[in-house]
Amino acid sequence: MPTTAPVRRSGLAWWKALAIGVGGAVAVNLIVLAVAKLAGAPLVIVNGGTEHPITVGGVIGASVVPLVVGTGAAFLLALWKPVFLRIAQYVGGGLALLSAAGPLSSGADGGTVAALSLMHITLGLAVVATLQIHRR
Repeated sequence: MPTTAPVRRSGLAWWKALAIGVGGAVAVNLIVLAVAKLAGAPLVIVNGGTEHPITVGGVIGASVVPLVVGTGAAFLLALWKPVFLRIAQYVGGGLALLSAAGPLSSGADGGTVAALSLMHITLGLAVVATLQIHRR
């Protein structure tokens, strides 16, 4: 009686992929923050008349939380139907790129807008890459 071999993935375990994705996103976004500071960008967003400085802690939180929540949900859904990993790559990457519209419409100076937009793009790439290294 023929037996089928168990399906074997060549990708990393979900927690390893997530750790790599989060670490990479945080590292790149902190480099962007440092370069923006060195370039003289004020890194302040004014919302409702209140100034909100962009800090290291804020960048780390804004890099970690959406990536963990989004990819975590994708990993859980993929336990039910593996196609959700591919869908999450498109949806998560697209949402992160669309979120770059926030900094673009914030009315902040050019350096701050460029840094924040690049951070949003980095997060989108991190979502796609994190899910891909688990999928492959």
